[in-house]
Amino acid sequence: MSTSSAKRRLLSLWLRRLATDRIARTMRRTGSGPDDADEIPLVTAHMVKSAQRIAALNDAAARLGLAPGVTVADARARHPGLAVVEHDPAVDHLLLTAVADACDRWTPLVALDPPDGLMLDITGCAHLFGGEAALARALAVRLAEGGLAARIAIADTPGCAAAVARYGARDTPVVVPPGGQDAALAPLPLAALRLPPGMVASLAEVGLKRIADILDRPRATLAARFDGLLEKLDAARGETDTPISPRRPMPACVTEQNFAEPVLLERDVLDTLARLGARLARVLESRGEGARLLETALFRTDGRVVRITVGTGAPLTDPARMARLFADRLAVGEPCDPGFGFDLIRLSALATERCDPVQGGLDASDATAELAHLVDRLSTRFGARRVTRQMLRDEHVPEHATACVPAQAARVAGSRHGLVPSPRADALVPARPLRLLQRPEPVQAVAEVPDGPPVRFRWRRVLHEVAATEGPERIALAWWRDADGHALTRDYFRVECRGGFRAWLFREGLFGRETPHPTWFLHGLFG
Repeated sequence: MSTSSAKRRLLSLWLRRLATDRIARTMRRTGSGPDDADEIPLVTAHMVKSAQRIAALNDAAARLGLAPGVTVADARARHPGLAVVEHDPAVDHLLLTAVADACDRWTPLVALDPPDGLMLDITGCAHLFGGEAALARALAVRLAEGGLAARIAIADTPGCAAAVARYGARDTPVVVPPGGQDAALAPLPLAALRLPPGMVASLAEVGLKRIADILDRPRATLAARFDGLLEKLDAARGETDTPISPRRPMPACVTEQNFAEPVLLERDVLDTLARLGARLARVLESRGEGARLLETALFRTDGRVVRITVGTGAPLTDPARMARLFADRLAVGEPCDPGFGFDLIRLSALATERCDPVQGGLDASDATAELAHLVDRLSTRFGARRVTRQMLRDEHVPEHATACVPAQAARVAGSRHGLVPSPRADALVPARPLRLLQRPEPVQAVAEVPDGPPVRFRWRRVLHEVAATEGPERIALAWWRDADGHALTRDYFRVECRGGFRAWLFREGLFGRETPHPTWFLHGLFG
């Protein structure tokens, strides 16, 4: 992100009991644990140097004096009733990702801060929720309802927000005023800067334990003895810009609708998308753009998010057609479980393209636009890769002269790879068959002279007598396409048999110059 730290506002979310909260949520959902599961000491353990050690613990275990790194044997000797579960960081990461999806309702710029945190760029978003403090409180309440213990802090820099969230003394959300990084950081331990443990220990040996101890120290001395310390400090203070990496790209345009009461019915969702599409279309038309990739995000009341994406072959600004594409996607069984309902529906244009207004006919619909919409609907129902279009390549060899590309991407693929749509028939170009075989099939042919047209040929055990021929059309293959370093010339003939059968044959190799025994192949069939 290019925005300077002085103008940004970052929210750090620390899920301080992520692993144990996940286990407690599972117990409550499945009914496999007691009602007061949060009051039972619970730890997760992993193997460290041939010993089971605590990786994470809940508040009840922390109140017993346990901490990460303690061996399970010692912990159980002190507290026999301790519950121990195997540590599973992969499943914890899935939960963290799910929480990040739910946080998209607050801002589209959500970055992971593993293993148990998120970073939200709320610049320009807070006023939509009543201010930064109200946003932080609403987020904390929603997480608490989901059974997740969290600490939240808002500051100008990611480093300051993360430090206050993890090492601050308050469990309630903290809002650091703009420019107040030094005052917020000063009382925190140096570990809040995410320094290596060895460096923190070395600093403690010389009496430097809190960030306030190094704020006014000579920088040259600190830089010489502790490599990387000043870089971490400057990033937290906002002296240097620290970018974040959002999980999802920033949409070009977004519209959304909140509901006081959750919606459950599909028709209500589609009606809402039609209204949002009308808003989106007005914004896009004012920019002279059209949507090429649309996404709707359906936020459930339990925090889960259902995302549905549709693409278009041409810039789209018609809200009715936008809604129709999403209706087609739902009609083919797109997973869309509403749970207890959706309380927020968002429509985003993930990709846009210039779209100049076009004057349509007065007494007829725009055939080009109708065809593009048909392609979009078919691609939405059956998949973009199943609806294809033949494009011409700059090749004269028949089997390499065309390419099959997704119909929606035909225009982009053509400009990128030098493909062009099939032109209209040209009387000066020799006629080609409507159907080419996947591979030329060998035939047994007889000609009056070695380099003349065939008079009869046998294909698939059937003998055909030739009544008329046209040709030859000579095509020389590119030498680099032949594995042996020599490519034989082809002479193509259009033949019509006495029974009406019409085919496209070629003789491979020039008699006497390239090969003493040319071979014949059937390459295509005329209608």
